[in-house]
Amino acid sequence: MTDFPVLPPAGARLYLRPIWFADTPVGLPDGAALRLAGGLIWFQGVEALWIGADGVRGKAQVPVGMLADWQARLPDALGERAASLIAGLTAVRPALELGERVLRFDAPHVMGILNMTPDSFSDGGKLIGDPEKAADSGFTMQVAGVSIVDIGGESTRPGAQPVWEGDEIARVVPVIERLAKSGVIISADTRKAAVMEAALAAGAHIVNDVTGLTHDPRALDVVAAAGCPVILMHTPSAGEDPHGGAVTYKGDAVGGPTIDAIVFDWLEARIAVCLAAGISRSRIIVDPGIGFGKALADDTRILNNLALFQGLGVPLLFGASRKRMVGALSNAAPVEERLGGSLALAMRAFDNAAQIVRVHDVPETVQAARVWRGLRDAALVAG
Repeated sequence: MTDFPVLPPAGARLYLRPIWFADTPVGLPDGAALRLAGGLIWFQGVEALWIGADGVRGKAQVPVGMLADWQARLPDALGERAASLIAGLTAVRPALELGERVLRFDAPHVMGILNMTPDSFSDGGKLIGDPEKAADSGFTMQVAGVSIVDIGGESTRPGAQPVWEGDEIARVVPVIERLAKSGVIISADTRKAAVMEAALAAGAHIVNDVTGLTHDPRALDVVAAAGCPVILMHTPSAGEDPHGGAVTYKGDAVGGPTIDAIVFDWLEARIAVCLAAGISRSRIIVDPGIGFGKALADDTRILNNLALFQGLGVPLLFGASRKRMVGALSNAAPVEERLGGSLALAMRAFDNAAQIVRVHDVPETVQAARVWRGLRDAALVAG
């Protein structure tokens, strides 16, 4: 690149997406690459994306070697914003200490889905009412190599009926109690404060809220008081239907925010709310919420720009297992025939440094993740 990268105008909203990935920094000139989120991927440039105060969008590709100079020429507010984003992209994600278990984020993890529901879109009804069988399923996931088992008692598929918190507690607590004794890390997939309290008391380690702690007014206080890690997922609605209030944006040349910018801003705001409530940044994980109030074009854009969310400076969870995105891109494949597409999405997420993928097909995804890790290690050693 011979010309100096374009600068965004004062007052613009700025985002940075890592580009030009490298398997290893070995052999590259000093200062030519940065490590992404303390993981196994290096990047040699960023795509600066901005939305001006007038709604006009712009972008520029900036090599890592030119970042400091480019940043120094930005208006003061934008320079500070760029510095914050770069710090987020490069910050090592602190390990989570969860009782006797430690979850490190220098390599990706697989989270297994354990639905205690009669109506989940993929596997609803298989385990409902049988905590022993459900616990055995969780133990099987543990043996297969998952890092986290995510237990939920309420379906959040489009059109699912809300579940009374008492019923949700009755569904998940007996399973959590059994699994907690095995040492497996457990996340409680719920948006209700009472269920969070019961799940944590039963031995769950993490709260996974599909509404980013917006559905239940008490949820934020419960998580802050517990001091537990929390997964904040983007959804356009805090109401009973988390798919309601579908996200809209201008995806053409007219301008305005794009879906990835909308989701980034929402997650950034939720992180700020959590920090103000006393939740440590080191206990926060984010999820862009594939499929929740989003069209196929939204989901594909989010995935193609997934590394942008590393600028938030916290671990990133990606969940698209068996979702309609896979069917839409594979000749309307039914839910039970979406393994190949789900694996493809998981690997794309790993390539963008996602720290966790949430999946139904545990053994296959764990195997794919191990092969991915082995190839990365080999590339690093080979130089």
